[in-house]
Amino acid sequence: MLIGELHRLLTEPEGERLEFKKAQNRFSFSELVKYCCAIANEGGGSVVLGVSDRRPRQVVGTRAFTEPGRTAAGIFQQLHHPVGAAEMQHTNGRVLVFTVPARPRGVALEVGGVAWMRTGDSLIQMDHARKKTIYEELSTDFSAEMCVTAAVEDLAPEAIDILRSRWRDRTLNQELLHKPVMQFLVDAELVIDGRPTWAALILLGKELALRRELPQAELKYEYRSTEIAGPAQQRIEFRAGYFLYLDRLWDLINQRNSGQHFQEGLFLREISTFDERSVREAINNAVSHRDYTRQGSVFVRQYDRRLIVESPGGFPEGITPENILWRHYPRNRRIAETLERAGLVERSGQGANLMFEQAIRQGKALPEYSYSDEYQVTLNLQGLVQDPDFLRFLEHVGEQTLLTFSTQDFLLLDRIRRSEKVDPDQRPRLNELRNAGILERIGHGRGSRFILATEYYRRTGRLGERTRRRGLDRRTKMEFLVRHVSDRGSAGAPFREFQQVLPDCTEGELKSLLRSLREDRRLCVVGRGPAARWHLAETLDEHGRDH
Repeated sequence: MLIGELHRLLTEPEGERLEFKKAQNRFSFSELVKYCCAIANEGGGSVVLGVSDRRPRQVVGTRAFTEPGRTAAGIFQQLHHPVGAAEMQHTNGRVLVFTVPARPRGVALEVGGVAWMRTGDSLIQMDHARKKTIYEELSTDFSAEMCVTAAVEDLAPEAIDILRSRWRDRTLNQELLHKPVMQFLVDAELVIDGRPTWAALILLGKELALRRELPQAELKYEYRSTEIAGPAQQRIEFRAGYFLYLDRLWDLINQRNSGQHFQEGLFLREISTFDERSVREAINNAVSHRDYTRQGSVFVRQYDRRLIVESPGGFPEGITPENILWRHYPRNRRIAETLERAGLVERSGQGANLMFEQAIRQGKALPEYSYSDEYQVTLNLQGLVQDPDFLRFLEHVGEQTLLTFSTQDFLLLDRIRRSEKVDPDQRPRLNELRNAGILERIGHGRGSRFILATEYYRRTGRLGERTRRRGLDRRTKMEFLVRHVSDRGSAGAPFREFQQVLPDCTEGELKSLLRSLREDRRLCVVGRGPAARWHLAETLDEHGRDH
């Protein structure tokens, strides 16, 4: 970006697609991501740091985000949408401009499960109506189409009453209970020109009507006590409106929902193998997102310690197992909207986020989609509590703190718990979690890493593991290098052997340790490049050192 382009931006009004911030010393990374999300949802634009936000605008300079390229990469990790970063030296100070392209067609970008938008220069959460408009950009919705051979009489009155009650409970609107049936269904967008939509039949239809009009709209439940192939101990088929059996289905699963016990001080705690919210979300998603133009049923297969949910049709367009937490496109929007009205889902398309968060909070394995293909989506929910200590730690952190966590935060904590590598672009958020007392940083600079806070290891009686994960301090590492050089005798030690002695050290950290040992006159190097050998300084005369 040229200075002339910056001057042009300074004259434009701040609004949906342009945001100015002084940010003279710092600016919140999470706020920057939200602004980029909202601007992308509005059609693209810019976020300018180092400029006053009221006209006539003045360049005041900013010290925020000293490495703009890494900041842009971090935004991509959060938003999964490319953002450009330009740094300019104005006569009045440094200016940063983040250029945000428009969102993809038919996709409302989200951060941590929230789609942000702008009203004037304000940042707000996107409402249902705006999301609906965006979703409708991409394609037609099968579930919103009218079934011309069906009538309102094909809908079960008891299912309609369930929808009324649930919608009333969510909105506290008592008028919903007293509206005439036809008006209620029209307001719910389930009837068009006196005919029910496919969504109405799938959610509220009588069994005979579904057998006649859409026989594949069924769900089959199976229970097996072991993983051995063979007939199921129990098998039940549901072919009626979803509202007629959704609670009965959960009751079936819950009948064999064993508790897992673990000690917490003087008290014995119990965690259910199958978390109700996660199971209901998994089934809601299968009903909402399956391809009803394909033959085949939704299957719910329950085992002793896991639950499998299979639905016909692959992932909706643009959705993969890798981006399912960040991209939301309901294949059957009218069904998803009705489930949202009834309070069965918190927000349309957010079931995957909730399932992942609940699994982490309960110390269970993450939900798995790896067996999915273009013909069906297969979700594997593991019920075994693998790490009750981590569960205790999160409870110590406190529910109010956890409510501020995004799905990305939970995933970061889970990766650190399992000692997996974390993308360096996540460091701004890792530092925020460290400041909140959740994580502990080991080392400094690019070579630093994070572990769970000391409190986790203290409460679980595993302080020895904390010491191991912290690794050796700098002085101890230097002693290891000196000892290895001493053992090599007159042959000396090549640099590659130091990487074997301290495999957890980066090349840069090893060079720093060796530099300190040279300055302390404990080691010296003879030769250059791959042929260089390190020796004890005291064993070489002054003419043999540091060639």
